[in-house]
Amino acid sequence: MNATLQSLAGAKDVTASRSRKDWLLRYSTLFALIVLFLGFAIAVDRFLTASNLLNIVQQISMLTIVGAGLTFGFAAREMDLSVGYMVGLSGILVPLLLISGTPLPLALLAGVGAGFVVGAVNSALVTLVGVPSLIATLATGSILYGINFLTTGGRAIYGGLPDAYLWLGQGRLLGIPVLAYAMVLFVLLAWFLMERTVFGRYIYAAGGNLKAAELSGVNGRFYRAAALVVCSLFAAVAGALLAARLGSGQPNAGERYLLDGLATVFIGMTMIRPGTATITGTFFGALFIGVINNGLNLVGMDTYIQSIVKGLIILVAVAIVSRTTKLKLL
Repeated sequence: MNATLQSLAGAKDVTASRSRKDWLLRYSTLFALIVLFLGFAIAVDRFLTASNLLNIVQQISMLTIVGAGLTFGFAAREMDLSVGYMVGLSGILVPLLLISGTPLPLALLAGVGAGFVVGAVNSALVTLVGVPSLIATLATGSILYGINFLTTGGRAIYGGLPDAYLWLGQGRLLGIPVLAYAMVLFVLLAWFLMERTVFGRYIYAAGGNLKAAELSGVNGRFYRAAALVVCSLFAAVAGALLAARLGSGQPNAGERYLLDGLATVFIGMTMIRPGTATITGTFFGALFIGVINNGLNLVGMDTYIQSIVKGLIILVAVAIVSRTTKLKLL
């Protein structure tokens, strides 16, 4: 009898220990974000001002949208390395059309349409030709890079942009940047698609176990292709907003969104559901990077040192979760 009670007590302790471990895994990165936020708040007087907090939100808006799109790819176990150059393509295409007299709605639609075309090409290479997404999107990214500079001659596109377009990137509504509203809109849309629809569940199924999903009647090829299209669509939206924010179209403006966008998903995969790409996790990943960038800028740290710090933080975050969960990126 005593042995049985001791065995039950031991099992209960093990369960409690696992529960605490799971809780730490889910929220340790979020806790680190809070500590980081408080640290900058104490170290820098300007950090907690309303203008600076709104500036952080504005800075991460496009990054969050790119990261949200990449989350679909990661959920399907596909990686899109062309998103940064897709941001650049949309960011020059929309201004070029506006300067030529194209109405704003049509110019924006063309930018998003370019994202759809690039996403369709990526998905065809991956699902029909059989090229791994890492290689296929690396190649299309290189092509887009050349197109961006060939189209502009390597020069930025300035002047002649309508005020309505600039308002999307620079305007405010009720004191809050319009970009913040755009970010919330696309995050909510992505979250709804991933967490509340059959579309999202099937993407997770295709990424989790493709053969099992197909045996269950899920068209794995279609959902892998759809995930890659969403990646490019969200990158195209971010590119159009980025050009409005900058007030110009710059062929190389989107390059940093590849690494930072991937980082948002990597960091996000260390929280909420460790090892799984989620929209909520990606949002906090983008916020994590935004706080780091803003805080280090206010401290006066050199840009190159900032890159080293961000790289180390990403490595530590991913290493921790890799040691404690079956983290499968691709």
